[in-house]
Amino acid sequence: MAEDLTEDGDDVEIQASVAPWQHVRPIGEDIVATEMLLPAGHQIRPVDGGALLAGGITEIMVRKKTRVTIIPTGNELVPPGTRPTAGQIIEYNSTVFAAQVSEWGAQAHTHDIVRDDFAAIKAAVAAAVEQSDIVLINAGSSAGRRDYTADVVAELGEVLVHGVAVRPGKPVILGIINGKPVMGVPGYPVSAMVALDLFLKPLLYHRQGLAEPMRPLLKAVFSRQLTSALSAEEWVRVKVGRVGQRHVATPLGRGAGVITTLVRADGIVRIPQQKEGLVAGEEVNVELLRPLASIERTVVCIGSHDLTLDILGDLLAQRYPGFSLSSAHVGSTGGMMALRRGEAHLAGIHLLHEETGEYNLPFLKQFIPNVELLLLTLVERDQGLMVLPGNPKNIHDVDDLMRADVSFINRQRGAGTRLLLDARLQAKGLSPDKINGYRREEFTHLAVAAAVAAGSADTGLGVQAAAQSLELDFIPLAKERYDLAIPRAFLHEDKVEKLLEVIRSAAYKEAVSVLDGYHTEKTGQIVMQGVE
Repeated sequence: MAEDLTEDGDDVEIQASVAPWQHVRPIGEDIVATEMLLPAGHQIRPVDGGALLAGGITEIMVRKKTRVTIIPTGNELVPPGTRPTAGQIIEYNSTVFAAQVSEWGAQAHTHDIVRDDFAAIKAAVAAAVEQSDIVLINAGSSAGRRDYTADVVAELGEVLVHGVAVRPGKPVILGIINGKPVMGVPGYPVSAMVALDLFLKPLLYHRQGLAEPMRPLLKAVFSRQLTSALSAEEWVRVKVGRVGQRHVATPLGRGAGVITTLVRADGIVRIPQQKEGLVAGEEVNVELLRPLASIERTVVCIGSHDLTLDILGDLLAQRYPGFSLSSAHVGSTGGMMALRRGEAHLAGIHLLHEETGEYNLPFLKQFIPNVELLLLTLVERDQGLMVLPGNPKNIHDVDDLMRADVSFINRQRGAGTRLLLDARLQAKGLSPDKINGYRREEFTHLAVAAAVAAGSADTGLGVQAAAQSLELDFIPLAKERYDLAIPRAFLHEDKVEKLLEVIRSAAYKEAVSVLDGYHTEKTGQIVMQGVE
């Protein structure tokens, strides 16, 4: 090598020994004529391009990208950026579909919104078939009087399948027009994504000559009982975290129209057809939607809903990238049961004990007396009745819930908010059976506020910040303490330590202070340590 030589005029001094052919690169060491560089069905990577050019190859045969046309249909749809009025929905499914199609290696083209008119949908589908390899018709796949998709496909080609034994996703349509696949995709977003995953994804990978990538599987313990219909395979969205030496999967909402459950989901658990459901503690296979390393850094919180948990999770992710907070809203009692079963790192609780007037401690001693806990105050918050602006029904206290002209929406059994209501009713000698809507339940403060804002209930009990977010009036009834119960066994886990650090930070208190009805003077204070 040149760096081992010293030149002095015509003389050259060799300063290091060298074996014969040591620094000679022989012909054919890398590429030899007629040698195969890449097999068929290979996805071209950056290094592959270099090898091809080094071998003198400047052109190769590739598969043409599949062109998929997406046709959104429905009178109720309005484009993104439009403020919807009553009965209207922002059309976002096509954006989700296009991104998914691109991720699966195809090229997406989105058609303008087509109204619920047979002739208009037929014309749009016929044109799309001429220009595309696959056509997706979004919505209109059920059996309503304005669901034209099946009839359009039947008139232009052939319907092969209408309805499958999967939920969500049951009303999917699979057809052929002029030799090209056409799919009627359900309108509800979760149904749509399940249908695309089952039928479009494998088709797109097949057209590329590639094996469909499988999601990694993780064995986990299912956190609570869940019943399922025997008529279909069910895809359950779950949050997953490692608690102690095992992974725990907690089911999210099952609504086919709740896209945020897909946003929050860490994985999918499939309940087979002819299986009645899952029991708490049953081992399940989770198809992961997030990397396992991310799940290992997740703090699992199961219990009562509070708006500041989202703030807490956001600050945790900002301060410590890769770490996250997973919160499942099952009520304060459900949170304590999760701690007793070892399925959560912490539980959010706000249970008022009627006899002592004390929050949380009496219930912890009753339900989980043998678990050493740290009880930490997260926030104090104002609870009250949420009503429409101007309070048109003139509601001022729980006494007004007895009126025949007042409709109410409640929280689920075991929720601290519901126990607070029951305590107020009992103190006044009022019967909950006389409340119109007492047995109508929601699982979060925001869901109650949304029902009141939409006019489906006149009032509901919740935190002031929920009323603020939906521009409702608020009638305060009580100031309560919302605590986090944390088993001492988890206190020294790195992810829990990081969460506690964020709770005690000025940034968290500052972010919470912008919400109406929240108080942070006691945030981070320890209420109880160990077993008392």
